[in-house]
Amino acid sequence: QVQLVESGGGLVQNGGSLRLSCAASGIVFSNYDMDWYRQAPGKERELVARISSSGRTKYADSVKGRFTISRDNAKNTVYLQMNSLKPEDTAVYYCDTLRSGARYRGQGTQVTVSS
Repeated sequence: QVQLVESGGGLVQNGGSLRLSCAASGIVFSNYDMDWYRQAPGKERELVARISSSGRTKYADSVKGRFTISRDNAKNTVYLQMNSLKPEDTAVYYCDTLRSGARYRGQGTQVTVSS
């Protein structure tokens, strides 16, 4: 059974930083691309960052230069380092992966950036 558990969210001031973590189980973690999505109230879900199984990364234009996705295959964990946070980054952040045609997502972690 695939399980993804996010942590690290919280309340931070404009310009602050947070590091999100997502611990995965039930998959051979190193074989899978991992994504971070976010969803703000009243908005569609947005792909924030992706890291491939080989370590290639991709970012949404809105977070380029501020967010960094990384992975530690020994710990079955993917991270999202978020710097220079803005109020518009406020959302629930989810990690996500695709396995055998099915998408799996964690319960999410709330990030709130105060102005």
